[in-house]
Amino acid sequence: MKDDSSALIRAAQNGDKAAFEALLRAHYTCMYKMAYRWCGNREMAQDVVQDACIKVARHLADFRFQASFTSYLYRIVINAAKDHCKREARFQPLPGPVREPAAPPPDEQSHARQLLGRVQALPEREKTALLLVFGEGLTHKQAAFAMNCREGTVSAYIHQARKRLAAIAGGESGCGGQKHG
Repeated sequence: MKDDSSALIRAAQNGDKAAFEALLRAHYTCMYKMAYRWCGNREMAQDVVQDACIKVARHLADFRFQASFTSYLYRIVINAAKDHCKREARFQPLPGPVREPAAPPPDEQSHARQLLGRVQALPEREKTALLLVFGEGLTHKQAAFAMNCREGTVSAYIHQARKRLAAIAGGESGCGGQKHG
């Protein structure tokens, strides 16, 4: 993903408010998509992006051009999403087990929603790695920067997430979760 925002970033770092606004406008859609994929809720994603924009304003001077600006933004959006979810969890009761009602045969769109729901239920690090690599198209190296971990760790998170998702899918296929081969 090519990022030609260097001039805007430098101007914003030097206090140019118009450049900062232009920078956020240029990257808002990217930030929102990541927040939405992470949260699965439009209103929450909007709140997360708002929080992320505040964090960018506070910490833009710390950006040193060592990675792409979008990777830097992904890190901020993910951290804002984690913070938002922690705040929300403090004020809401924990939900009980979710039972899905019997539904008509899934079409492609409902299958995609089910898969996204399963991804959102994964442990935080596995979910983040999957969303960055497969949802946003980042390389493992770029995802590692966004997650503040090593590249091999991202690969391990994705491997574990795939195993969990396969186990869920296997349990639903009527195989009883038995291993084959």
